[in-house]
Amino acid sequence: MRLVVALTCGLLMVALFAVSPAAQNGQNAQNAQNRPAAPVTNAPGIPGWAYPVAAGVPGPKDDGTVYHVPNSTVGMTLTQARNASDVPDWHPDEHPAMPDVVRKGRVAEGVRACAYCHYPNGLGRPENASIAGLPIPYFIQQVNDFKHGLRKTSEPSMRPPQLMADTAKSATDEDIRVAAEYFGALKLKPWIKVVESKTAPRTQILGGMLVPLEDKSTEPIGERIIEVPVDAHLTELLRDSQSPFIAYVPVGSIAKGEALVTTGGAHLAGGKIVAGKTAACGTCHGPDLTGYADMPPIAGRSPSYLVRQMLDMQKGNRNGPGVKLMKPVVANLTIQDMVEIAAYVSSRSPVSSSPTTTARR
Repeated sequence: MRLVVALTCGLLMVALFAVSPAAQNGQNAQNAQNRPAAPVTNAPGIPGWAYPVAAGVPGPKDDGTVYHVPNSTVGMTLTQARNASDVPDWHPDEHPAMPDVVRKGRVAEGVRACAYCHYPNGLGRPENASIAGLPIPYFIQQVNDFKHGLRKTSEPSMRPPQLMADTAKSATDEDIRVAAEYFGALKLKPWIKVVESKTAPRTQILGGMLVPLEDKSTEPIGERIIEVPVDAHLTELLRDSQSPFIAYVPVGSIAKGEALVTTGGAHLAGGKIVAGKTAACGTCHGPDLTGYADMPPIAGRSPSYLVRQMLDMQKGNRNGPGVKLMKPVVANLTIQDMVEIAAYVSSRSPVSSSPTTTARR
């Protein structure tokens, strides 16, 4: 068919998940229960591929089947795998023990568990954000921007930003600090493979994200980014935090994005340097885009998320102290520019090549 941040290049290959015989017998029924929602028309000027919205549909029914995912010895029923009050943790050895606000939240008080949407490893999904490795002061500021109405979305019908705002308003300063320290200590890992292509999968909306149609049909990509899970069953139905994503971007967009990111679009004309339409991203985000001081790392994060943030800033829907620096940077960008910038930034490694450019925790 959405710069706190978002998620990483490099595709992790996954095997087919293993299920019990009962799971195989019940698969068709569960697929029927998990049909995608009908798309909702986006606000004018808002690209649906970056802001996927759909009417709500009932979740799949639990028939008691115990599921398993690759690289894990944990078994869960659907109820356990989709429990927002005690988040599914398929890979408990890949992260420290989760604090209560991260794992369970306090749903009765309006505080959703952070790790349900953003995953226990902080890698998140395209419809929300990757938050692993964010500088603690930056993390705290962003949650407070949500809390005080400074950070909004350009698509009011998109549910994840509203859930984040609602949670932020109910969270205490201690909740926010504890979550910031937990996720700030995690490392952002290669998570998203960026592929230039003339075509992209035709998609539907499932669980707030784009997923390929089952018939594997394709269509011209145009000036879009189509970011989808490699395995929608593992990612959406079972919420496996190691099930990666692939982002299809227009042919040539990575090189064009590199020019904008590294020079701001400045070029020589008649023997003179002509200023570009934006500023070099590395000035604030570090030479390798993995952050500098309290500036957030952006390399390897979700490209559709990055586009959303640039557009939200440009349209005046994302504000706050840190955004003042970004306003002139995004002011003159077109959607095509944003696509190219996001394609390049997301294709970069999230692993810093120099300790001097890593964000301070």
